Amino acid sequence: MGIAFDYAPERPDHINEILNSLDRYNPETTTILQDYVTQQCEDRSYDCYANLALLKLYQFNPHLLRDETTTNILTKSLTVFPSPDFSLCLHLLPSYILSPPTSASAPQNNPSSNPAPGDAPLTEAVQKLAHLNTLLSSAKYRQFWNTLNSDDLYADLIADVGGFEDLMRLRIAITVGQSCREVERGVLEGWLGLEGEKFEHFVVEVCGWGVDSTRGVVVVPVNKENEAKGTVVREEVKFEQFARVIRRAYEQPA
Repeated sequence: MGIAFDYAPERPDHINEILNSLDRYNPETTTILQDYVTQQCEDRSYDCYANLALLKLYQFNPHLLRDETTTNILTKSLTVFPSPDFSLCLHLLPSYILSPPTSASAPQNNPSSNPAPGDAPLTEAVQKLAHLNTLLSSAKYRQFWNTLNSDDLYADLIADVGGFEDLMRLRIAITVGQSCREVERGVLEGWLGLEGEKFEHFVVEVCGWGVDSTRGVVVVPVNKENEAKGTVVREEVKFEQFARVIRRAYEQPA
């Protein structure tokens, strides 16, 4: 059986009581859930169910919405890609926040383009995070790191989330390990945003992979996801299933 959507092993008892009672719709619990988001950012835990409950409270009580907490929730949801958590959180935000960039300089035919500085602060922040999510979903990992390092606003958005870059590298490595057996070193360095000794330490010590210096590749051990398996398709069709077809073949035309 899979893990339940609302399960979070690090969730405190008082948060669990709120989520499993009518208090999850009580505006007075907003500050408690906001503090819980701050705790998640500090100790690297993650509770999507609680974060969605807070965003739902913001829907019902727009005057309670806090920009910093909202962006922290979205940033935390990026650290568990390729799960759909970011999209779930995004669609609980007000429609005006999800509107495309308003600047005339923004390309109209590219909805994933970076927002313009003239947009409202929260809208601009959400659009930038959505752009990062698009790059991750498209497996454009090198472009993800280049974009992340291209603007000071990105640095501000991830500042509150402890270990954001480490968590992202780990998620990218997991995705790579599920689909590859060997990767060129230069390619993987771009995907992980690391070079030199830091790259080798992460690949060998954290991921448990091997570095073949002679061929310039990183070797990923075989696992159940990246192992090549032949597929044998067998169709069991009983003779009785063809009885009508065969009978019609011998029938005389009217």
